[in-house]
Amino acid sequence: MKNRIFNSLSLCALLLAFNSCEKKIDEAYINPNATVRVPVETLLPGIIGNFVGNSSAAGSAYGLANDGMNVGRYIQYWGSNAAGNTFDQMAGATGSSDVMGSIWAMHYYGMGQNLNRMIDWSIEEKKWDYVGVGYAIQAWSWLTTTDMYGEIILREAFNTSQLVFKYDTQEQVYDTVRIIARRALEYLNRTGDGVSQANLAKGDAFFLKGDVDKWKKFANAVLARSFHHLTNKTDYKADSVIKYANAAQATNADNAICTFANTGITGTSNFYGPFRNNVGSMRQGAYIANLMSGTNPTFTGVSDPRSWYLLRPNTNNTFRGVLPNRGSTGLAANDQPQNFWGGTFGTAVPPTTDTGARYIFKNGAPWPVFTASEMKFILAEAYYRKGQRAEALAAYRDGISLNFDQLLADFNANIPPPRQITAAAKNAFLANPTVVPTAANLRLSHIMLQKYIALYGWGMHETWVDMKRYHYTDSETGTTGQVYADFAIPTGIDLFVNNNGKPVYRARPRFNSEYLYNVAELERIGALALDYHTKEQWSSQK
Repeated sequence: MKNRIFNSLSLCALLLAFNSCEKKIDEAYINPNATVRVPVETLLPGIIGNFVGNSSAAGSAYGLANDGMNVGRYIQYWGSNAAGNTFDQMAGATGSSDVMGSIWAMHYYGMGQNLNRMIDWSIEEKKWDYVGVGYAIQAWSWLTTTDMYGEIILREAFNTSQLVFKYDTQEQVYDTVRIIARRALEYLNRTGDGVSQANLAKGDAFFLKGDVDKWKKFANAVLARSFHHLTNKTDYKADSVIKYANAAQATNADNAICTFANTGITGTSNFYGPFRNNVGSMRQGAYIANLMSGTNPTFTGVSDPRSWYLLRPNTNNTFRGVLPNRGSTGLAANDQPQNFWGGTFGTAVPPTTDTGARYIFKNGAPWPVFTASEMKFILAEAYYRKGQRAEALAAYRDGISLNFDQLLADFNANIPPPRQITAAAKNAFLANPTVVPTAANLRLSHIMLQKYIALYGWGMHETWVDMKRYHYTDSETGTTGQVYADFAIPTGIDLFVNNNGKPVYRARPRFNSEYLYNVAELERIGALALDYHTKEQWSSQK
């Protein structure tokens, strides 16, 4: 009996000690899966950081830039300096690879619950500007994610009680994008209570600096894109496109551009700069080089002054580029372009400084998300489709002009002085009837190819949406020439074997968050097929 009493008392003492110890452990090491209230001002910087390429202990490089390296190959912005890159061949991710899953991770993990909590807590604190910003980002993220993957998890997303999730249609996601973007505008229009430009700027220091008017333009740009992506639908709403594009970025002062502290720490510099060493083997594509050198049939004989800002010359001081999956094949030694950091064609090792780099390939270079130039090209196409040629031509010309001015303002570093754009050079380019024809002679090819140039390097995801709308090689109705003149889909050994002769239209969902547990749902939408990446999305279907 004594032993039993002793044992019971000992057990009680042990439990009390354990409970006390457990309490101290809980206080010292907070459960990372529990909701820990933090100031919303501290959440927004990390959320915005996901636009381009975040950096965190649980994973990094989530955002536009990482997946953009391969999307840029699909649209022939660039290719590898050696043959054999499967994404040059329009391949999708294979096996257990998470390649092409960065935007998926950006949306569901990098922003995800952090963005949801920022919105919820901002509502409780009556910080209506933070609420509006949160919804604007959420709308952008939903649109960007569905444009990358097609069907995605919408209604059951972020339900922490589930282990498997149903996929929703792209059409449902588009409808949701518009609801959320309009909700963002409602909150961004609210004043009083906890609304404060100075306080919003605390969380928005590297993007729009707490400027609510610019966030309204951001939300309107999301809406403009969402309506404009559906040009192949019989109910395409050109008037809605025009309404929202006119309410979006109108001047370069309105541009939505991510900036970087560039402090020598990985997450604080541009993803394409030499410090982060991600684009060492990438070289400009022949398509963009020919387009800007006057060998594309739409702009025959026109040498574009922006070439020295966007592209790299060769030792002949001309601009040539690589063909998909060809590497240096077909390029004489003197025609091989420099790498994006100013090194030789064959050099993939980054330099110790970025003094030879230009454009978005510098360590501290800004990264555009929306620009006034893009909105003008959207307007030009919408007006053109309405038959309003004069308005289309004016918007088209403005789009080119704004892009020139943006390069001078944001990307003028390391340009050889004789090659810097002057007012005379810009005016001569805009006065060239091959570039800016009469309203009667304006074609979709003019609009889409100048937009292709204006978005070069950073807007590859939007350019991919555009090219998918035109199925890469569609011709304008009533003409025999391709909208994307001279663009050629790889064929033969230059097209990935699993494509079965078809071009790429989507990325598959991220492997490590879907193919390990959500297999039944992936099978339902066809995502287990080896050629799933060639399945056309709803948005581009006629």
